[in-house]
Amino acid sequence: MRFLGNIEAKTDAKGRAFLPATFRKILNVSGEESLIMKKDVFQPCLVLYPESVWNEMLDNLRKRLNRWNSKDQMIYRQFVSDVEMISLDGNGRFLIPKRYLKLANIDQQIKFIGMDDCIEIWPNNGETAFLDLDDFSQSLEAIMGSQQGFMDNTQSE
Repeated sequence: MRFLGNIEAKTDAKGRAFLPATFRKILNVSGEESLIMKKDVFQPCLVLYPESVWNEMLDNLRKRLNRWNSKDQMIYRQFVSDVEMISLDGNGRFLIPKRYLKLANIDQQIKFIGMDDCIEIWPNNGETAFLDLDDFSQSLEAIMGSQQGFMDNTQSE
């Protein structure tokens, strides 16, 4: 399951939004019926996780934390406590609860960003979810440029 793209949309007065058709198709093909919504830990956006991805992430987190360590338990509790189960209606709409709209500073204009195995929802209010082009190209070069021959190897096959 791989969500890709950057799609602008709107919420209605009740906070409902249509999940973009390309993302709905990916969910349907993979047999996913439920999504988990959470405020991102690092960024001012919301994240939709297919249930299988969420469960795998929780399993991974649980393995790294000790149930008998009070701080580990607090980390786990905080991570799992503020989530919302999301179901799409027959038209592909879902409700973004008001508290989540506030957490992410979302009005009506939103942007869905496919992030591989999850989907981010950003306010589309002029703030950017991206690096400027120079920082992006320099950062990508620093990461990928150290893997000498990466592109050469894939092109020659």
